[in-house]
Amino acid sequence: MNWSLVFTEQYEKRAFRFLKHHPELEKQYLKTLQLLEANPHHPSLRLHPLSGRLSGLHSVSINLSYRITLEFIFKDQEIIPVKVGNHDTVY
Repeated sequence: MNWSLVFTEQYEKRAFRFLKHHPELEKQYLKTLQLLEANPHHPSLRLHPLSGRLSGLHSVSINLSYRITLEFIFKDQEIIPVKVGNHDTVY
């Protein structure tokens, strides 16, 4: 089952700013995106659904401090990244 990542213009801007401030995380960030496309349920991503005001979104880990929130569209097997950053930024 192959998933495809769909990047919005807004997310691309957020990701650019994130990587500008955290260039040391670029390899981990790109690896996270590759794993998402190959297998979003890979254990190292720690995929989990969010609740409350973020209900309907999911989150994956880049590392222990940084996350990406996502929207899954199961019908088309698309993953749409929404936000990237530390815990307080994305939640």
